[in-house]
Amino acid sequence: MSEQTNQMVCKVTNMPSFTKLTLATLISILTSSISYESSAGELSGQVQFETRVFTQEADFGQSDSNFSIAFEPEYYHQFDDSDWSFDFKPFYRWDSEDEERTHADIRELMFTYVGDVWEVKAGIGKVFWGVAESQHLVDVINQTDFVENIDGEDKLGQPMLRFSTEQEWGLFEFYLLPYFRERTFAGEDGRLRFPLAIDVDNPIYESDDEEHNLDAAIRWSRSIGDWEIGLAHFSGTSREPQFVLDTSNPLSPTLRPLYQTIDQTSLDVQATINAWLWKLEAISRSGFGNDRYWAAVGGLEYSFYDIKESGIDLGIILEYQTDSRELIAGGFQTQDSIVSGFRLALNDEQSTEALFGFSYSEEGQKFLNLEASRRIGNSWKIILEARYFTGFDDNNPTESIFYPFRNDDYIGISLEKYF
Repeated sequence: MSEQTNQMVCKVTNMPSFTKLTLATLISILTSSISYESSAGELSGQVQFETRVFTQEADFGQSDSNFSIAFEPEYYHQFDDSDWSFDFKPFYRWDSEDEERTHADIRELMFTYVGDVWEVKAGIGKVFWGVAESQHLVDVINQTDFVENIDGEDKLGQPMLRFSTEQEWGLFEFYLLPYFRERTFAGEDGRLRFPLAIDVDNPIYESDDEEHNLDAAIRWSRSIGDWEIGLAHFSGTSREPQFVLDTSNPLSPTLRPLYQTIDQTSLDVQATINAWLWKLEAISRSGFGNDRYWAAVGGLEYSFYDIKESGIDLGIILEYQTDSRELIAGGFQTQDSIVSGFRLALNDEQSTEALFGFSYSEEGQKFLNLEASRRIGNSWKIILEARYFTGFDDNNPTESIFYPFRNDDYIGISLEKYF
């Protein structure tokens, strides 16, 4: 391994040892491939420069702003005269304030074989399931990279073996997941953190095999006319932790993540009927307590296309979230919520887009979210993100899972360079 590669690897922190070793090996392979076989592969990716400005004083003296840089290259190689391909996508972010947000990950490291009947994927990858806009209940394969963003859209790479086949009766997928990825959390100097420090170095597992528990999932999906239907079952370690208070050091108590073993059966349905999108995600899950519980999110989206021949599209979103439990992870009360919003696409040369969402719970908590983006030239994009939390009762801090973030309203601006 070259001295330059060693220097790159030494800068990677806050990663499991298996990830460090794999990343070191793949960086070496990648640099060799680029140097000697550049014509056989494709190198692309992006660099992001991000700043966040928080509008309220932090609970624990954290900074009112932060700056970060993220780098996510991708190397794709299609082997000559072969049904095999290789995709490698590492990720690294440096954050000026939060050492936990300074982190690295392998988003994808995947060998793919495409045969006449079966497709096989082996390595580290990302899988997305779901149709709803406000919440992805059925999306259970990958762990959330919570330190990246609290919206649950950013995921850690998951070691997996995937078999799939597409027939007249639909697409069938089978997953073996041999290693569990723990959720990331903001550190003591970061914003959007919990009141007590999360002890990510000492998680608790229900399974005796801990992170090496072999998880498995199956999924069937099919398009039938205007309908898209998916049925899935997952058995293994929950990606959604609960927390156990650790008072072994009374002067500095912490929260230890507890990862329980679950069985989850899910359904996702989407119907596209003219300008209407009808969406539903529903799950039935065991493992959190003695009884199974169910949860669902469903709603609609109606689009106005080419408004007054301007080329502008406007989508109106309305969804409802519900959960049969009285308490959810962390001891917070469950709440039914209504989510409304709009999706705007100018369809201009710069691909200007905006998404606004407003969530209102039965107890009166409100969460507002705005995401907008616009391309600059051929290879740059500017992104605006704003989040606002309100309506919380300081006398009842467990009434909402968003209570710890009540003073973390922020405006974020990102500038991304694609290559």
